[in-house]
Amino acid sequence: MAEENPEQADLPVILVLGMHPSGLPKFLPKVVQKFKILSPYDSPTTPIHGFLRTHAQAIRVLLCVSGVEAISINQEILNFLPSLECIVNVGTGVNHIDLTTCKNKGIVITNAGTVFSDDVADSAVGLLLDVLRRISASNRYVRSGLWPIQGEYSLASKVFLSTPSIELL
Repeated sequence: MAEENPEQADLPVILVLGMHPSGLPKFLPKVVQKFKILSPYDSPTTPIHGFLRTHAQAIRVLLCVSGVEAISINQEILNFLPSLECIVNVGTGVNHIDLTTCKNKGIVITNAGTVFSDDVADSAVGLLLDVLRRISASNRYVRSGLWPIQGEYSLASKVFLSTPSIELL
């Protein structure tokens, strides 16, 4: 982060992209304790390429914390980081990382894998039922006070979806 504390001088350096480092203590407290954090957000007036050039030799690990939009880790960015050994992506996808260049440079890539798969599937089924049966819409109807004025809010018909692996009634 911007101010370097003497205790951080000997810590391994990681580059954080996709999240302002001020959010890291809450999001990843152990990372802040065990590593010296570098982030282009610490030097907002310096272009990313200049920032990377300045710190290139020290950066061995890149922590990619993507929110709405993933930061592209392309060949151009990777060429600025000759000491990079590992990219840690907090999300599940790696389509924003140039895998070919990483393989050629011997850079290891990790991600969250399938850790969120069951939760995403559960949420998808829940949202499907909500939309098709109009559960949220009817809840808003009742809460807005329309029920005594306009009468009952009819739910949609039963959901029937059948594929070889999915059957909902």
